[in-house]
Amino acid sequence: QVQLVESGGGLVQPGGSLRLSCAASGSFVSINAMGWYRQAPGQQRELVASISSGGSTSYADSAKGRFTISRDNAKNTVYLQMNSLKPEDTAVYYCNAPVLLYGSGRYRSLEVWGQGTLVTVSS
Repeated sequence: QVQLVESGGGLVQPGGSLRLSCAASGSFVSINAMGWYRQAPGQQRELVASISSGGSTSYADSAKGRFTISRDNAKNTVYLQMNSLKPEDTAVYYCNAPVLLYGSGRYRSLEVWGQGTLVTVSS
């Protein structure tokens, strides 16, 4: 069974910083792109940032210039450094990754989500 476990959420004042981590565990062949999504109350889940296995990054307009996504392939971990946080960044943040599995003589891809970590930006 493959799991993504997030950590690092919490309460922070506007203008503050947080660093989220997401570690993959279990038995798998490889992980390609990894991404961070967020979902605010009453809103749809949205992509915040993504990173390929080679390190290419992509950001939502709301995250550009403030958030940085990075990964440690040796640790199967992805990070999201969030600076200059705003109240509108308040949401549950989820880690996501398509994971390549091998079993019964064949490869298959499985999309895995973490359980989410709550980020609250408030004074």
